[in-house]
Amino acid sequence: MSKKIVIFFLILIVVFFSIFFYSKINKKNKIIDVKSDISEEIQEKSNIMKDVNYLSTDAKGNQYIINAAEGEIDYSNPNIIYLKNVKAIIHLNNSETIEITSDYGKYDTNNYDTIFSKNVMINYLDNKITSEYLDFSIKRNTMIISRNVIYTNLENMLEADVVEIDITTKDTKIYMNNNNKKVIIKNKD
Repeated sequence: MSKKIVIFFLILIVVFFSIFFYSKINKKNKIIDVKSDISEEIQEKSNIMKDVNYLSTDAKGNQYIINAAEGEIDYSNPNIIYLKNVKAIIHLNNSETIEITSDYGKYDTNNYDTIFSKNVMINYLDNKITSEYLDFSIKRNTMIISRNVIYTNLENMLEADVVEIDITTKDTKIYMNNNNKKVIIKNKD
């Protein structure tokens, strides 16, 4: 009977150590899995890019160069890039180069449409336009400049709420949001 008890205790000890080591190994694997999940999560959420550069040419041959100090991809729409410290150079066919700078931007990689915001500055030939918002749309073929718009050239200065420019024809609409207010035009002399 003592041999049976010894064998029983030996089997019990083997089972106990088996369970003990199995749980240790399994726990260690779970820790590794959790670490890899966190690593993947960090990589997934870490979508910030430094020194962003986009060079695009549309079907009409217009060229768009967008540079930014930083860009972040939108999770819900990976075609949208949010930009910081933006500088854009736009070479339109049969036209002079347009340079645009702003603190922030929202760039659509599908259609090249870009929204520039805060401290927007547009330089085109001898014309300079400053504002707080610019919606540059190839899709609509327009530049809509708004919020504290100041337009200056060699001779004049103009203040308005909105300036809309057709990119192809250069037709321009300048107006105030409130019909009771008037666009201010001053001669620089």
